[in-house]
Amino acid sequence: QVQLVESGGGLVQPGGSLRLSCAASLSMFSFYTMAWYRQAPGKQRELVAAIGSAGSPNYADSVKGRFTISRDNAKKTVYLQMNSLKPEDTAVYYCNGLRIGTAYDFWGQGTQVTVSL
Repeated sequence: QVQLVESGGGLVQPGGSLRLSCAASLSMFSFYTMAWYRQAPGKQRELVAAIGSAGSPNYADSVKGRFTISRDNAKKTVYLQMNSLKPEDTAVYYCNGLRIGTAYDFWGQGTQVTVSL
């Protein structure tokens, strides 16, 4: 059974940092594009950052320069380092694994990130 398990969420003050991790039990993990999405209350889920099988990252404009996505294929884990956090970053963050060109599209259960005084 495929599982994506996120960890590292929590409560942090504005300007602080958090590092999210997503451990994936995906066969051929290195072939997957891995991504982080987030969903704030009353809003649609949005893409935060993605990293392809070749390691090339992409970011939403709202997080460029503050967030860094990375992956460790040996550990089958993807990370999201979040710095200079703002209250508007508050959301449930979801890990996604997508093998492009196939029906393999998997989601984690989400981890809450709250940025507040």
